[in-house]
Parts: sequence; C-alpha cells; structure tokens
Amino acid sequence: MTGKQKKYLRALAHSLKPLVNLGKQGLSPETRRELETQLLDHELIKCKVLDSCPLSKKECAEEISKQTEIEVVQVIGKTLVLFSPHPEDPRIKFPSA
Repeated sequence: MTGKQKKYLRALAHSLKPLVNLGKQGLSPETRRELETQLLDHELIKCKVLDSCPLSKKECAEEISKQTEIEVVQVIGKTLVLFSPHPEDPRIKFPSA
C-alpha cells in the first residue's frame, strides 16, 4: 500500500469511532472473528487497545497484520486504524493519482 493510499484512508478514518475494543482477552479467536466481521461490513475501522489488554498496541498491530490480510493503516494513541477491502464488492475506491 502506497503512502498516498494510507493518507487517503487516514483521512476517511478521522471521523470514525472505534468499533472493536481489545481488552483482557487480547487477540483471542473471538476478537479476530469480530475484527474480520466488522471489516467485511465497513472495510475501514478503528480498534481501541484498552489498558487491560495483555499486548501493547505495537504488538497488536504486528499480530493483526502478520496473520491476516488486514492492513494496519495507522497506530495513533491506543487506537489502530485497520483496512481490508471487501473481496467481491469493495466500497472504498482510491483516487487516481
């Protein structure tokens, strides 16, 4: 993903509220399933890493991007911005350069 594409996604994500909270369960299978479900519905989401999460925000970002086709667009504060285009019908279209 190019820098321009990430910049565009960050701009789109600015007004979003976090949809998934990572708590004391960390990145459990249920949490991963919830992330994938929300990304199928929205393509671009925010995820909040709570203080009770056993992983740091950086570790969460690495684990999410390593094991799935989810792109970590931004880590700001304790919030992760995640992007995964819909497999059949992507709604987010990138502007042509």
